[in-house]
Formats: sequence, structure tokens, C-alpha cells
Amino acid sequence: MTTKFVKRARDLAGPFRIDRGHKFRLRDVEPGDTLDLGSEDKPRAKQALADGISALAELQDMLYAQDRWALLLVFQAMDAAGKDGTIKHVMSGVNPQGCEVVSFKTPSAEELDHDYLWRCMRLLPERGRIGIFNRSYYEEVLAVRVHPAFLDAQRLPSQLLTKHLWDERFEDIRHFERYLTRNGIVVRKFFLHVSKAEQKRRFLKRLEEPEKNWKFSANDVKERAYWADYMDAYEDAIRQTATKDAPWYVVPADNKWFTRLVVAAAVVETLDSLDLAYPRVGKAKRRELQAAERVLLGTKD
Repeated sequence: MTTKFVKRARDLAGPFRIDRGHKFRLRDVEPGDTLDLGSEDKPRAKQALADGISALAELQDMLYAQDRWALLLVFQAMDAAGKDGTIKHVMSGVNPQGCEVVSFKTPSAEELDHDYLWRCMRLLPERGRIGIFNRSYYEEVLAVRVHPAFLDAQRLPSQLLTKHLWDERFEDIRHFERYLTRNGIVVRKFFLHVSKAEQKRRFLKRLEEPEKNWKFSANDVKERAYWADYMDAYEDAIRQTATKDAPWYVVPADNKWFTRLVVAAAVVETLDSLDLAYPRVGKAKRRELQAAERVLLGTKD
């Protein structure tokens, strides 16, 4: 199952991978793109996602057993782009012991008293595990950039608030991700690219269906007024921080089934590239196991 899906994964995820940011333009990615999979192929896509989830489960089991690598998946998106649903569906087959999801909300007073990477660094995944950041340190060059009041709340020394601030933060993030990579934490970043029209449709659905009302916040509508600013900020962040070691995947998000399929493909392809394997048992351990087997076979129950 794993080998079958891995071959498909490269074709699904490859077109949306950005590892040389300087040439990236957000307008080059169509939010409604589904490659060669039209709406009539949704059943086939559903089966492909099931295959991807199965492959991911196999690879994650080896990642956990080998206990050498860790995988950090960073998800960024506008509201209603489908981050929660994508994480839920793609990771549905993963052993919970080997995976942790962290959702970063508005920084607390304690977090604001530290450097902006502090709260994320504390929650990096251990070796053998998959860590998922639902929003992340990238908010520091996205929401904070769009809303200067958020930066004021960080109480940085005035002499540090120069015109070079964002370039300096991009540099810090690139160095941070290189540091993680050099320590065996593989970084993959996903921007779920939803169109403004599709976001509006999803917001209206949340308002019209009582069981979805809880998902809606009045602030979500206010943020739509900054759409163009956010798109500029996302484009610049991706251009400045997409590298070979820590690439971005700019995933079309107007069709949830396709978004999930592409994300699953990217994660499977990444894990497959790590040459994962179950630990080999040495001679002494094998003798121990054989002795235990003889004891078990010699008992009545």
C-alpha cells in the first residue's frame, strides 16, 4: 500500500511545493485547482485519500519505532480555509501516541514577555513523533504585520523597531528552521489557499446551519477587510522562507477533498524520503526473545 501511494504522492504534491521562494507569486496558484481530478472523480479521490492515510499510518509506525527523526507540520491559512478538517482527516489513521496537535491562539501575558519563538520552541515534537502546529511562529510575520497593534503589545525596545524588522524576522525563521533540520526535525509548511468567495460561502454556511454556529466569530468578518494585506503578507513570507530543507506547500483549498489529498501526499512523500525502518534486533536481544517464547509455549494458559 505504501509503495503504491508514494508513486502517486509525488505527482499530487509536487506542483504545489515551493522550495525556491524568490520566484513565487501567489497569483500563480489557483485556489480551485484540482489538477486532473474533476468533481466527477471525487469517489476516486476519496479512495486515494484512504490509501494515503493507510500509507501514512505505516510510515508513522516506523518513525515512532526508529526514534531518530521528528516531523513538524506547520499549517497556516485564512479563516475557514479548512485547517482543522484537513488535520483531522489526514491524521485519522495515525497512532495518537506518536502525534500531537498544538493550536496557537492569541499570546498570553507570559508568552509576550518572551521572544516570539519561545512558545513554539517549547512544543516542538520529540524524536519519533509528528508535531502539528495549527498556526505558528509565522503569525509574527502575518497577523502581526497586518495589525501593528499586535507588535505594540510585544513591548520591544524602540531601537529594534526599524524598517528592517520583517526582513530580520524572516532571517531568524530561516535560521531557526535550518537549526531544526540539522537536529533531525524535518519541517514542512502548508498554506491552505482559499479564495475570498469560497471563504464567504463557508461563513454563510456556518451562520445558516445551527450545528455550525459555534465555528463562527464576528471577528472573522472584520478580518476579511484586510484580505489584500494578508495576501501580500503571505506571499512575502513564502517568498522569504521557502527553502529546500523547509519548503512550503501552497495548497488549493476551495475543494476540501483535494486539499486533504495533497496534504496527505506531501506528508507521505516526506516520511518516505527519510529511509525509515524498524530497529534491528541484536543477537543478545534475539536470544532473550527466544527464551521468552519458550516460557510462553511451556505454560498452559
